[in-house]
Amino acid sequence: MTSRLLQVAVDCQDPHRLAEFWAAVLDYRVIEDKGDQVEIASWEPTVEAVRREPMPSTVMFIKVPEGKVTKKNRLHLDVIPIDVSQDDEVERVIRLGARRVDLGQGEQSWVVLADPEGNEFCVLRSIAP
Repeated sequence: MTSRLLQVAVDCQDPHRLAEFWAAVLDYRVIEDKGDQVEIASWEPTVEAVRREPMPSTVMFIKVPEGKVTKKNRLHLDVIPIDVSQDDEVERVIRLGARRVDLGQGEQSWVVLADPEGNEFCVLRSIAP
């Protein structure tokens, strides 16, 4: 027996705003909107597809009453530019609503950003040809 990672859930104040932001960053689309829960993905999950092979996770944004309460996330996402430079991707994502964050990481090959609600994520080195 085995399990599959199907979904990453993100608690947030504004699920529609974060879903819009992350869908633009990842080239995903909204696949389900229940008002207080908005799910994005690059594919439409079905039982057959999930059983067949591992697929990219969906991301579910769930409205909660409290805001972020810690300085640094215990879990964060890493994104990798596939067709532009790291610098170009960082600038694109900042235009979408992200901001640079200094967590004391020093000089690294990745860039730490925060989404519109302050959740940290990293933009890794590009794999563009």
